[in-house]
Amino acid sequence: MLDFLSDLKRTHMCGELRASDAGSKVVLMGWVNKRRDLGNLIFLDLRDRSGIAQVVITSDAGAEVHDRATAVRSEFVVAVVGHVKLRDTNTVNKNIPTGEIEVIADELRILNDCKPLPFTPADAVLANEEVRLKHRYVDLRRPEMQYNIELRHRVSIAIREYLNSQGFYEIETPFMTRSTPEGARDYLVPSRVYPGEFYALPQSPQLFKQILMISGFDRYFQIVRCFRDEDLRADRQPEFTQIDLEISFARPEMVFRVVEGFLVAAFSTIGVELETPFPTTSYDQAIREYGIDKPDMRLPKMTEVREAFAPENLETSHVDPELPVVAIVIPKVGELSRKERDEIKTLFGERKDAKVFEDIKRLEKSFPDAVVKIRNLAQLGADDLIVIVAGAKRTQAASAVKARQQAYGVYSAAGQLRLALGQKYAERHGAFKHGNFRLLWVTDFPMFEWDETEQRWNAAHHPFTSPHEQDMDKLESDPGGVRALAYDVVLNGTELGSGSIRIHRQDIQAKIFKALGMSPEEQQSRFGFFLEALQYGTPPHGGIALGLDRIVMILAGAESLREVIPFPKTAKAVDLMVDAPTPVSERQLKELGIAVVGKKDL
Repeated sequence: MLDFLSDLKRTHMCGELRASDAGSKVVLMGWVNKRRDLGNLIFLDLRDRSGIAQVVITSDAGAEVHDRATAVRSEFVVAVVGHVKLRDTNTVNKNIPTGEIEVIADELRILNDCKPLPFTPADAVLANEEVRLKHRYVDLRRPEMQYNIELRHRVSIAIREYLNSQGFYEIETPFMTRSTPEGARDYLVPSRVYPGEFYALPQSPQLFKQILMISGFDRYFQIVRCFRDEDLRADRQPEFTQIDLEISFARPEMVFRVVEGFLVAAFSTIGVELETPFPTTSYDQAIREYGIDKPDMRLPKMTEVREAFAPENLETSHVDPELPVVAIVIPKVGELSRKERDEIKTLFGERKDAKVFEDIKRLEKSFPDAVVKIRNLAQLGADDLIVIVAGAKRTQAASAVKARQQAYGVYSAAGQLRLALGQKYAERHGAFKHGNFRLLWVTDFPMFEWDETEQRWNAAHHPFTSPHEQDMDKLESDPGGVRALAYDVVLNGTELGSGSIRIHRQDIQAKIFKALGMSPEEQQSRFGFFLEALQYGTPPHGGIALGLDRIVMILAGAESLREVIPFPKTAKAVDLMVDAPTPVSERQLKELGIAVVGKKDL
């Protein structure tokens, strides 16, 4: 029989009780984490979001209380009235903060029962993720999930308080707006009032936050939900939360200092003190030193060692003397077996554009002088692993643009191998241990990317990003050489956020659209309202957006965004708990003027 709460009020959270509370009368409420029945004694581990307290039901409590305790099972919701008692020295549980005390129950109310569970929050081994997501309300009771969601809250509050202290206004922007695709697909919302017309859920508040700068609000931020209909990965969700901000009269360094400030506040929630300012590198330098535009700086940078070889040495090794020769160093790996060295080739894969030399000793037999120079250039330690990656010999000369692409291809191949080796030998070098946080600003990204399929230039960031003032004259003559005033903040090889200084002049915006091959009609159709707004006194401005989900995932040491989002989707964009998406009725479709076309008809 279930009980009513009536006028009973909780006095303490389960995890708050300490030895100093001994002798106090308390009222606890929560879920039964575990039950142990020893006949005359019944122990209940009572859990709420603050932690666990041990409740003891003795024969002194009376038959009614004892019978109720006998009926209790895991995840029943109960209220306990009792008094706090110090545990005997030999029964103290040092694994939990409340381990010095227990609560002797005088009254026990069963507020609700629980049907048989697919898993319990107390299980040592995690259930299958699909089962956990289907029963998310049970999964969220696990201490790890409770901690992750609490951490998310604390990080959000810390960021809000910091930005408020810096003069930012938190301003909401619309969720239902017009479709202006930014690279990924929009989620569309049909209008019943205007049949055949659609709103779109925002991929970001980009245009609205720029309009807020035009409107004179000077400093805006928002912790905002955004939506992208794209393929998923462990670090992506179709709906996600970002920390969005914009500053009037901004230069990149202004944005950097603000972001560093709120990241310092966020990381302090787990007791980590970040050093500021974060180091800065250009996109071009990042590619050359790390082979990627989001470098993981926990591993040493790559070293260009082509100068160690004479051109004829490279020729005899079927290496192109005009392409990079890169040394990868992974610290403290020690001596590798022949089998382990062969596995390096497997990690590198079959490539036509680059070659790998996994055995420095074998290379030393052919080119002893070159290897001495390589060891010096790469500052090789006694137990360090060194691997050389070089560009494969080309069959014919390439244009300047093609040669640059081929050089970047070698750096990219080396960068991928560097990360793979770092992961493979992580236990040996220890650089990837949780808590080793290395942050970096990457700047001066290319303004445009060439689309080989469409034979046109695309915006590498978004079309409202300002080019460098020094590169304005290249917009028509050399779009590939134009640098953007764009920047990313990177943590341990993960892009936390991306931003830029925006275009605030309508004439420059028109030049960018022209460089992108966008007709005046297309410009007006997609961005007419914004182009008009630019003509009404737009200040210089810039901003950034960082993924809150990613930040919390890294702080929590989680492997997936799904571990830090209360109600996530699966990798197939399905919500297993509510069973969404689902079909809707013909009546709803008719009201919206929509007909569903089956896959076979597409």
